[in-house]
Amino acid sequence: QVTSFQGVSVHSLCTSSPHEHPEHGRLVYKGNLAKAVLGVKFFSYSTSIFNLLMMPYIVLKTGIGFDSLLLQVAFYGLIGLFTFVTPVTLHILTKGYVVRLYYKDDLDTYTAITYNAILAEKATVFHQKDVKIPDITKMFTTFYAKTKSMLVNPMLFPNPQDYNHLMGYDKSFYFDLEEESEAGKQK
Repeated sequence: QVTSFQGVSVHSLCTSSPHEHPEHGRLVYKGNLAKAVLGVKFFSYSTSIFNLLMMPYIVLKTGIGFDSLLLQVAFYGLIGLFTFVTPVTLHILTKGYVVRLYYKDDLDTYTAITYNAILAEKATVFHQKDVKIPDITKMFTTFYAKTKSMLVNPMLFPNPQDYNHLMGYDKSFYFDLEEESEAGKQK
């Protein structure tokens, strides 16, 4: 493929489409909050690190001190809350947010890309049969891949059949009337 960019010839040696990944397969989903999640986590981590570095300086230079042990515990507890609890909470809430989801047709496997605790991309490979839908709708979970909760937005799948296959909605339903009648008799 040869394209022209302001009179300069550009040659592309890529043979696959931009939505193909050689290792993971075909891109079927891209989360629209990926940059926001990464930005919020980075901001939270950086402010916590800044707080840890500046707190000894502020305490020593300003002479903040409390005679009461209860006030000292409350003050340092509040500082610790914002320093440690906020980044941990953000990580717990966003660790299942799927940034990209790839699908390999030949193996019927998915690769979900999420962010780990150190803001690096983490790939989770699972089979369609490993997908479990929660019985009760949960706030930050669309489905479970093996035991890991995953969050996707069904509206962001360019092809609705990809979402239906992921969730198992394309499978035919089989009702065993004998099991139903036995379950009814046991009640």
